[in-house]
Amino acid sequence: MELLDKLEILADSAKYDVACTSSGADRRGNGRQLGSCEPAGICHTFSADGRCVSLLKVLLTNICAFDCSYCVNRRSNDVPRAAFTPRELAELTIQFYRRNYIEGLFLSSAVLRNADYTMEQMIQTLELLRGEYGFRGYIHAKTIPGADPALVQRLGFLADRLSVNIELPSEKSLRLLAPDKGKTAILRPMGLIASRSAQAGKELAVYRSAPRFAPAGQSTQMIVGASPETDCQILRLTQGLYQKYSLKRVFFSAYIPVSADSRLPALHTPPPLLREHRLYQADWLLRFYHFSAEEILDDKTPDLDPYLDPKCSWAVRHMEYFPVDVNTADHSQLLRVPGIGPKSAKRILTARRTGRLDLEGLRRLGVVLKRARYFIVCQGFSGARGSREETARALLDPAAFGLGCQQLSMFEAPAVQALRGQGMPALEAAKTVREEAVSCLVKAM
Repeated sequence: MELLDKLEILADSAKYDVACTSSGADRRGNGRQLGSCEPAGICHTFSADGRCVSLLKVLLTNICAFDCSYCVNRRSNDVPRAAFTPRELAELTIQFYRRNYIEGLFLSSAVLRNADYTMEQMIQTLELLRGEYGFRGYIHAKTIPGADPALVQRLGFLADRLSVNIELPSEKSLRLLAPDKGKTAILRPMGLIASRSAQAGKELAVYRSAPRFAPAGQSTQMIVGASPETDCQILRLTQGLYQKYSLKRVFFSAYIPVSADSRLPALHTPPPLLREHRLYQADWLLRFYHFSAEEILDDKTPDLDPYLDPKCSWAVRHMEYFPVDVNTADHSQLLRVPGIGPKSAKRILTARRTGRLDLEGLRRLGVVLKRARYFIVCQGFSGARGSREETARALLDPAAFGLGCQQLSMFEAPAVQALRGQGMPALEAAKTVREEAVSCLVKAM
C-alpha cells in the first residue's frame, strides 16, 4: 500500500480521539536538532465540529484485536485497514515538520496482535524521532491498556504527554461494550504514570540533568452518550481521577453512532454535543473554580441543565448565597458569581485596594455584567430590579437554542432537535423551546 493511502486511512481513523493538547511542556530548540516544544510553537487547527486538533493526529494502525462495539476500528467492522512501520511514521513526521505542516505528533493506535507488541512499535517510532532524527517537538502518545509496565515507562521517557483512555464511565458499561478491556488494565497504567511522574519531579529537584518522564502529565478520555450513566456519575468519576491520578485533563467525547447495535444508540441519533459542552464547563468548575462534583450535581439533580451553564444553574439553585458584595467578598465567594472568572476575581481583589468598585469599574475588569448583575451589589448598585422573567431570559444560554449565531447551532438542545425532526421550522422550534425553558426557570427561582 502507498504511504499516502495509509495516511488517508489512519488519519481518518484517528478523528474520534479528541484528547489532543500540547500544553505543559517547554522544551526549546537548541539550534542543532529539529523542533521546539514551547507552547506557542505547536500548530493546531479546528475541525468542522469545533474540536481543536493537532495537524498530525494519526494511528500507528487501525488493525485491532479488540472488538469494542462503540469503536469504528473494532475487529468485526468491515473497514479499510492499514499499518505504518515505525520508520514510515517517523519519516512522515519529519517530512511534515520540514514542510512546516506540523510542530508536533499525536500518536495513538489500535491493538495490533496484543498490547505489548503495539507498544513496542510505538516506542520504536518515538526512539527514531528522538534519537536518529533529533526531534524535540511535542509528542502525545496513547498507552495501550494491558501493556507491560516497563513499556509504559519507556514510552514516558520519550513522549511529552501520556494518556490512557478510560472510554466508558462505569465498569458495567465497559464489560458490556468493551469485553476485551478491563478496569484494572486501564487504571493500573494510570497509577504507574502518576507515581513515575511524581518520582521524576523529585529527581529533577535534586539533579537538573535527570530524565524527564511525561513532563506535560497525563490525560484521559470518556465517551459520552454510548452508555446510560448520568452526568453526576461522570463528574464524580472525573473528580476521582483528578484527585487519585493527578490528571492534567479529562476529555469528553460525544458518541457518534458508527454501527447498528442493540446495546448502543440508533444510527440516526445525533451526537450529544451540547451535553459534551456542559460537561467541559462543569470540568472547568472542578479545576479552576474550586467546586466539588457533589455541589454541581447530586442524586436529586443527576444531569446538567441543557439551557444553563453549570455555574448559572448552581447559582439559581442556591440564591441564599446572593447577592455578593464585590467590595468585601473573598476570593472563593467571587468565584461563585456567574460572570466572574478566576482572572476577573483576582483583578477585583487588586483593584479594590485603591477604592470601591462600581459597575463601570467591574466592566473594565472583564466581569460579564449581563449575568453577574443579578448576583452582586457594588458601589452605586444595589442589585438588579428586573422581573424573574427578565432575569431568566438573561441567564439562558443562547447557544442551546441555535439563535443569533449559526456556527453555534451544533449545541442545540435535544428538545429543539426533536421539534425540527418533526418538521417544525428551525427558528420556530428554537423560540418554542426557549419560552418553555424561561417558564421552567422562573418557577425554579
